[in-house]
Amino acid sequence: MSNTVLAVIEFERFPLEVATRAAKLAELHECSLDIVLSDPTIGFLRKSFMISADSQQISETVQQAQREELDRIVDALSDYDVTVTTSVLQERPASDAIVARSLEVEPLFVVKGTAYHSAAERAVFTFNDWQLIRKLDYPLWLVKVHEWRDEPVVVAAVDPMHPDDEAGLLTRSIVETGKSLARKVGGKLMLVNSYELLEEVSAWAKLEFKPLKVPMEELQQKMRDEHRRHLDSLAAATAIDPDAVHLLPGRTREILPSFAREQGADLVIMGAVARSGLKRRLIGSTAEHVLDHLPCDILIVRGG
Repeated sequence: MSNTVLAVIEFERFPLEVATRAAKLAELHECSLDIVLSDPTIGFLRKSFMISADSQQISETVQQAQREELDRIVDALSDYDVTVTTSVLQERPASDAIVARSLEVEPLFVVKGTAYHSAAERAVFTFNDWQLIRKLDYPLWLVKVHEWRDEPVVVAAVDPMHPDDEAGLLTRSIVETGKSLARKVGGKLMLVNSYELLEEVSAWAKLEFKPLKVPMEELQQKMRDEHRRHLDSLAAATAIDPDAVHLLPGRTREILPSFAREQGADLVIMGAVARSGLKRRLIGSTAEHVLDHLPCDILIVRGG
């Protein structure tokens, strides 16, 4: 097991909250804490036309601000029993620099702040968060500003329908990660799975099924029963209390954020499978929608 938690802080993304969450994780797992300030300002200056004396003065000012920010963060973490190292990532794009750093330290978690991106922003920009989800080989913990409960609620979003393949291994990893974290923070773990309502699948399906007189209600019940059977089997295999297992009708992109709000979740654990090419670029509106609309921290567990 890795002995390091990697915290990526940014000036504009509540750096103290991110560092504090990472320090707590490091303390709970008896790890060291490696804090990197991601700020490509100087790298940008070096690669731009700004090579005058003015640019040198700007660089020195930026470096001073970076040192002061890291010192402030380290001072604020003095109550945590962790060894802290700090550095600055100057390279652009930031996501590639973070990935490279993670390969160096092989962290238990990469911890980073995240915030809501509007639909217009998502249409125009490719955010570092999405790039990290696609490229990182290590669990990515995305921090949102909120106070954790005294007894934290951890929600694991699972897909129990493919127990014997790669997706099944990822699902087991999500559950085991959730169990370990819930135990360490003195919280409770919930499993949630959703199944789509046939009437919501597509208008085409309705038109196609009608002439064949397919019993939609019967098909829907069979779908629900199959999900329930696999979900109960997963819970039994991983020793999860049946009362903590939830099967909900609807699309994950709507169900998961609303369920997290209703339960007062502090952390939602999801899975991400490594993708390449077009599939990597089109990671999916479901994942991006869920990440933006969840009211709590998100932990992305990697699959193969």
